[in-house]
Amino acid sequence: MPSLPVISGRKAVRAFQNLGWQLGRQSGSHIIMVKDGEIARGTLRSLIRTAGITVDEFCEQI
Repeated sequence: MPSLPVISGRKAVRAFQNLGWQLGRQSGSHIIMVKDGEIARGTLRSLIRTAGITVDEFCEQI
């Protein structure tokens, strides 16, 4: 595995944007990147919990 280069935050954001990620929101220097069609793990886990099912029950359906 190649070692990671030392780059600026701006270059990192540009690299993620080139890979299909978009700027979701920014709070100060903290940037949240999002990608269409993907659900964050925490959000998915919350939805499963709200539905009253277990992660195993959910995974059996996909």
